[in-house]
Amino acid sequence: MITQTLAAIALLGATSVAAQAPTEPAPPVSIPAPEATKDVVYLQASGKDLHLDVYRNTAFKGPRPVLVYIHGGAWWKGEKPAGWGGFRAYLAAGFSVVTVEYRLSDVATAPAAVQDVRCALSWVKANAKTYGFDARRVVPYGTSAGGHLALMAGMLPKANDIDLPACRDQPTVPAILDFYGPYHLRSNLPGAFKSPSTARWIGGGPETLWTTMAPATYVRAGLPPVFIVHGDADPTVPYEASLALKADLDKAGVPNRFHSVAGGVHGKFPKEEQDSIERDVLDFLAANGVRGAR
Repeated sequence: MITQTLAAIALLGATSVAAQAPTEPAPPVSIPAPEATKDVVYLQASGKDLHLDVYRNTAFKGPRPVLVYIHGGAWWKGEKPAGWGGFRAYLAAGFSVVTVEYRLSDVATAPAAVQDVRCALSWVKANAKTYGFDARRVVPYGTSAGGHLALMAGMLPKANDIDLPACRDQPTVPAILDFYGPYHLRSNLPGAFKSPSTARWIGGGPETLWTTMAPATYVRAGLPPVFIVHGDADPTVPYEASLALKADLDKAGVPNRFHSVAGGVHGKFPKEEQDSIERDVLDFLAANGVRGAR
């Protein structure tokens, strides 16, 4: 199954993994447009509706594993992708894709964004039957600040003081995909993301938020396997952030794979590297029991 999937991906072309969201170059081979359900309200918070989009490849039957994509933008800008083209490889492999809007820092500061993406996961579980999702295989996937939120979504313990009461029924997260996301937030720690956007997102909340909003706080034995992507010339989120994450995961005995991009900056990797990342992601997921629908 894996050999067939990887061969298909090689034909399908690349996903452009940019800092904010995947984008689509013209692929050499197309796939049928997936069934799209757009702008579903999954949460009402801070006086606004929060939306998500659902994309499903209806050629696959039975409950499908789900990638829940979280965009980047330093917690204060960005939006969910307008379309599905950047996820073509994963849709072709039998995954469904959910893309998520969350509260940005000009609407609500931390922990709002974390609460929102956790609520999106909860929505996936609650609506699994309607959309043909497999609630035992829900994978948070994020780029840049979205990578940080994917780690938070998948690493938070069941008992925590962050989740909104209505969103505590979480699906099973069998893996996490972190593409060049911040790991430490305090500026004196290895690979810390030192952008002013961090303080903007933390806002005027308690000092403890600098710790409770950092994925580093939650690394422990028994976490889902983590796939990490980072360019070693990233000028935005230091490469050392992912080195520190991998070191801590290794120490805790958490399975992980680090796809380092030589000369890579903050996403926008060359096509050949994008192809390689997609193959590596699918291989990693399959190796950890998360195969696309048959």
